[in-house]
Amino acid sequence: MTKQFGKWVSNQSMDTSQLKTALEEVRQGICEANLGGHLYKKRIPFKGHGKRGSGRTIVCFKKEQIAIFIHGFAKNETDNLSPKELKAFKALAKILTELTPGQISTALKNGDFKEVNQ
Repeated sequence: MTKQFGKWVSNQSMDTSQLKTALEEVRQGICEANLGGHLYKKRIPFKGHGKRGSGRTIVCFKKEQIAIFIHGFAKNETDNLSPKELKAFKALAKILTELTPGQISTALKNGDFKEVNQ
């Protein structure tokens, strides 16, 4: 997950083990929307709520290469991304999918990315 996404998660009533489950579902093709450009919208339940009253996440995913949570928002904050936001996230996804394993390792060491652990 990105540093920004990690901050958002820490402010939500969210069970972080749900993040790992959500990534596995995205890998299996189970998501709410394919936004194009290696971006997927995935719902994750907040504690005590079902998926309908949950957080929405944007995941950058490229099979066998990368899966990174890059954005999160509550349904009551906004229903969808604006066209401007979607364009920006697609540009970010293009950069992320071109990272080498060494660059990803460096980002993890620097705290720019954080691994999703159960």
